[in-house]
Amino acid sequence: MGSISLRNAGLVASDTLFSNLNFVIGDGDRVGLVAGNGRGKTTLLRAMAGNGELSQGDVVRSRGLQVGYVEQDMPAASMGLTLHEMVLAALPAAERESDSWRVDVVLDEFETPEGLRRRPLNQLSGGWQRIALIAQCWVLQPDALLLDEPTNHLDLGKLVQLENWINTAARNIPVVIASHDRQFLDATTTRTLFLRPEGSQFYAMAYSKARLALAELDEAAEVKRERDLKEVSKLRKQTAKLTNIGINSGSDLLVVKSKYLRERAEKIESAAQAAHKERSGDIRLGNSGAQARVMVALENVIVSAPNGEKLFAIGKLHIFQGDRLVILGRNGTGKSQFMGLMHRAMRGQETAGVRVSPQVVPGYIDQAMSFLPDKSTLLGYITGQFDAGDQRSVSLLAAAGFPPEKQDRPIGELSFGQRARLGLLALRLQTPNFYLLDEPTNHVDIAGQERLESEILAHGATCILVSHDRSFVRGLGDRFLLIEKKKLIEVDTPEPFFTEMAQSLS
Repeated sequence: MGSISLRNAGLVASDTLFSNLNFVIGDGDRVGLVAGNGRGKTTLLRAMAGNGELSQGDVVRSRGLQVGYVEQDMPAASMGLTLHEMVLAALPAAERESDSWRVDVVLDEFETPEGLRRRPLNQLSGGWQRIALIAQCWVLQPDALLLDEPTNHLDLGKLVQLENWINTAARNIPVVIASHDRQFLDATTTRTLFLRPEGSQFYAMAYSKARLALAELDEAAEVKRERDLKEVSKLRKQTAKLTNIGINSGSDLLVVKSKYLRERAEKIESAAQAAHKERSGDIRLGNSGAQARVMVALENVIVSAPNGEKLFAIGKLHIFQGDRLVILGRNGTGKSQFMGLMHRAMRGQETAGVRVSPQVVPGYIDQAMSFLPDKSTLLGYITGQFDAGDQRSVSLLAAAGFPPEKQDRPIGELSFGQRARLGLLALRLQTPNFYLLDEPTNHVDIAGQERLESEILAHGATCILVSHDRSFVRGLGDRFLLIEKKKLIEVDTPEPFFTEMAQSLS
């Protein structure tokens, strides 16, 4: 039996991120860890793994418990290793020769093709690098598993495979998963911890049900707060009235009573807390508008890989103003290549078979936010790229979650979540009327995803979306295009594709 216990655990940075955490995670518990970007999830996981400390309280692991911790980032020192070498390096040096078979067993669990095992990690996709990190942890046969954003960079096939693996191979040990993927949390967890500065909430249910329970709690707290504030207003009016009467009549009793009422009002007011709201920066988009009905027309278009290999063909496709197209397809079918082709065409590069309305103003983000210059500072990038002026740029960055004292940091030093916030701010400042979004929710927390979705819907923006986040796809898409057998075809719903991906791995 293994367990990890938190006792009055808390974390304080520039402000309190969470406090007074008390709970035990035992064998078979699969806990979803939910909070906004920068709200302490990674620090808590590191402390649970024994790799860091909290500001308050204790983390207690059962005697002899071996904890496997999978971080978000691939260590730079590992990038030159092959996938097989990286996993092998996790074993003690004295056991690597005799126990190398364990590496193959683990890679078999993740259905790793033989051709990829001997390739350097810097030549593999972000998804396979993620699998390498998990395999490196699993080869040590840990007694507990901590996963920090394990779905980032995974395509839908690998994501479903990871779900199945957690529910089978890791089902009997304590598992904690920090993730912004709502459906992944529903599929893999049985408990949910919402981290909050005051009053973190722990529920014995998966994310969606826990979210409803949390909403009910917040609603009840807000009702109580409004009732308490009405009581405070009433007491203060009584205090003022009694004070005036007491002074005019010279009654010490009334003065004492008014003081008691004032103190009671102050006590109630100090205890009345506003309902907690997750903050993910000020994610706002817009639609600069267009009169054209058809924004883009495609006919007899060939989408190719960088080496010229044909990936798929498009017979005829019209994209109308307000369409929200989702591109579906297995990994490697050409989704990102299609997005790049569309972006080049919208920027004026002549592209065979693609006609773009002159009214189109494109806004494009890729998975890595690669358009952000690593060496520029946040403030320098916003002021220089968008001519927003120093003061407005400072305000825009602050609203996006970057306080003024941190705006002189180089962009290359930002975390993945911070890069995502900055990239979405830059997207907004381009004032586009046609969005090209390639995995826009990578590293964006749940509150940010929901805000991004609502902004696109509210502004009636035209967009093409590639995403492995099934909740985001279902909430946003109104047209669905599937790459299948090297052709792009329109389908009524993404559900058969989702089902097929799940069944192919079951």
